[in-house]
Amino acid sequence: MLGQEILNPIPFNEVTLEDHFWLPRLVRQKEVLVPFALEKTEPAVENLRRTGSYLKGIPDELPFTHRFVSSDLYKVMEGAAYLLKLEKDPELEKKMDHIIDIIAEAQQPDGYNYESHITKVAKHDMNGMGETPYSYVVHSHELYNMGHMYEGAIAYYQATGKDKWLRVAEANARHINKVFFEGDPNYNSGKPVNQAPGHQEIELALVKLFRVTGDSLYLQMAKKFIDIRGVTYRPEGRGTMAPEYAQQHLPVREQSQAVGHAVRATYLYSGMADVSVYTHDPSLRPALDRIWHNIVDTRMHITGGLGAVHGIEGFGPEYELPNQEAFCETCAAVGNVFFNHRMFLMEKDGKYMDVAEVALLNNVLAGVNLEGNRFFYLNPLEADGIKPFNHGMRGRSPWFGTACCPSNLARLIPQVPGLMYATTGDEIYCSFYAGSHTTLALEKGNVQLKQTTAYPFGETIRWEVTPEKNGHRFAMKLRIPTWTGNQFVPGELYHYLHAQPSGWSIKVNGKEVKADLDKGFATVNRSWKKGDVVELTLPMPLRYSKAIEKVEADRGRLCLTRGPLVYCAEGIDNEDRLPNVFITNTSRSADYSTYTDGLMQGIPQVKIPAYEKTTAGNKEIRLTLLPYYAWDNRGDGSMMVWFPESDQTQAYVDRHLQLHGKYKALEASHTYSGDNLVAVADNKVPASSSDRSAYRWTSWGEQGKEQWITVTLDKPTDIQSVSVYWYDDNGGTQVPREWSLEYDADGQWETFPLYLTDAYNLFKDQFNMVHPGRQVVTDKIKIRMKPQPEKAVGVCEINIENND
Repeated sequence: MLGQEILNPIPFNEVTLEDHFWLPRLVRQKEVLVPFALEKTEPAVENLRRTGSYLKGIPDELPFTHRFVSSDLYKVMEGAAYLLKLEKDPELEKKMDHIIDIIAEAQQPDGYNYESHITKVAKHDMNGMGETPYSYVVHSHELYNMGHMYEGAIAYYQATGKDKWLRVAEANARHINKVFFEGDPNYNSGKPVNQAPGHQEIELALVKLFRVTGDSLYLQMAKKFIDIRGVTYRPEGRGTMAPEYAQQHLPVREQSQAVGHAVRATYLYSGMADVSVYTHDPSLRPALDRIWHNIVDTRMHITGGLGAVHGIEGFGPEYELPNQEAFCETCAAVGNVFFNHRMFLMEKDGKYMDVAEVALLNNVLAGVNLEGNRFFYLNPLEADGIKPFNHGMRGRSPWFGTACCPSNLARLIPQVPGLMYATTGDEIYCSFYAGSHTTLALEKGNVQLKQTTAYPFGETIRWEVTPEKNGHRFAMKLRIPTWTGNQFVPGELYHYLHAQPSGWSIKVNGKEVKADLDKGFATVNRSWKKGDVVELTLPMPLRYSKAIEKVEADRGRLCLTRGPLVYCAEGIDNEDRLPNVFITNTSRSADYSTYTDGLMQGIPQVKIPAYEKTTAGNKEIRLTLLPYYAWDNRGDGSMMVWFPESDQTQAYVDRHLQLHGKYKALEASHTYSGDNLVAVADNKVPASSSDRSAYRWTSWGEQGKEQWITVTLDKPTDIQSVSVYWYDDNGGTQVPREWSLEYDADGQWETFPLYLTDAYNLFKDQFNMVHPGRQVVTDKIKIRMKPQPEKAVGVCEINIENND
């Protein structure tokens, strides 16, 4: 609404953490995650260095062809900048300055940044990058990369006051404005490109650039990119070229549903909210409200995860919310936090922070292990400990070929303090809870707040209030989460089995006070004096949730939550009984304790009465649960979030049954007499690629010759993914030089349409997984392998997953 006072978010660097939940994570971020991620993104730095050499005419190797590897570097650098703002680190700052020099030297004089086009290596991937700069904006990631560069440059400027990288970012932004909205004779024949990017990110980054520089050009650019989406360009195709994939099917103000790639979508919605607020444009708000409701009413997992469908890493049909097959990309949960925080700032409604909190504490935190060095790209709500669901791994991975998720975690976690407070002239919104202290500037003076809490494990949040002047009247607005009421999270999807609110209470100086609840906030409005203490109590009983009947995957099942945390069961705590467990009585008491060993120390543990389904009948057990974010920190294994209510909900699963010959037929160009082709289909995963005891297929005897394996399925199948686990003995049999897939289409072999961010990787000790970029229905898959010179090639296992 026009004229509404803008809610001022208190930035992360003005809130100092002092708790035992988030502060240790920041320490690990500084000591482990960011150094680890900077090491992993060194290839991106090298690409930029080679580009700089090319621009200066210095003989050097050319960069390797890649569309978005630099964006991962920029995100990690953004996270490093946040840490520098929290604590000085001369060595880290020196390293950042060195990389920034390299970035600056890789920029053309006109402001263009894109290594592959600058050095002409894009010719090796014209289908992904286009023949010339900005000729394939739908998938080149040129603007996406720059959005992340802007955010990194802004963070570094705010942390250090150094503006070299910021000037590089501004030069690029002015260049993009000229090329896209004015016309540059060196690009697109001088005509304005006037097309929104295929992967959103630059929109919200331009708003940040406006906020830090005050230059309204950047805000107007963001608005133009929002306004032209679905207007000036609309792709026509399927899969990643479907108009819905990048939300280009309609002008944004006409959109009503969350569709397409989930990360792209949440970045777009975040940018729309920013543009609406800072341009005072109310016309975007109805669409944002419709889309938000469509997400929370039909398309969001109870963990706050978004994007259930593998093929497009995105939203499927309404109510399609699978458990074991869920995608729920970590980056999509990060985007869910960004989107909902911005909606809160726009609408001053606590329900948006309720969603952000659930997504952050469950899906986002699950994305990184407790040590800070292994990651989930996907976040399913059930795992069997066998399927390599996480891009070729049965559990967490140290990195990914597409490394957006680890780098996004590197930049989000340090920003958590920036979620905690927002202000107007005479109001303090307490929107996220964590032990901390801060000083807030209100219209009539400063106010110091010291927050003490064990949240999200503890029920009490306590503030010591110290106004600059006694008698200062202002309102403290305390968020009362949705989970204290009749359901765990906003929306129509989930409700408590026993819909009795757990209640909440507020005390001021030890005396309980009544507080009006409006838009999710309880208001305490009074004249404050030094030493006043506010105490908010949010009781956290164990709650059982059910999904509405339209969610087929959760019919007849229960999910357990406590406070803002979703709980799950792991096989390691439950004698590997999963998934053969069920819960029939939700009224019996639970036992509460904490883990006492290692990294799990201090994490809550809950034990409840349940039953195990066996071939001999049902037997009563105690089922152990832990917060979902903490699973898979003690080895890969099984996990469940939604539990059957009876032994009739699902059939008994024999966990120890080994399936041999899981395909209809196998054929190979050659098989060494000492090996067996059946090995690739026996569901046995070796200890490593070099495990000489592993049952395997190799082409020994035909060293150096191209090889193939054909897998015939039982029937025509809608292919979700194909994974290969290589055998490599570090001797005569090694991973191939390259590999590819074909599929049978009416008796003809066709090239497998690789998903746009996938690659035919050659990683050892894990599955190498690829997905189709459009629907592939076939009953035959052929794996083609080109060995290294004078080497044989070997395969331990082939997995083919379907969408059926």
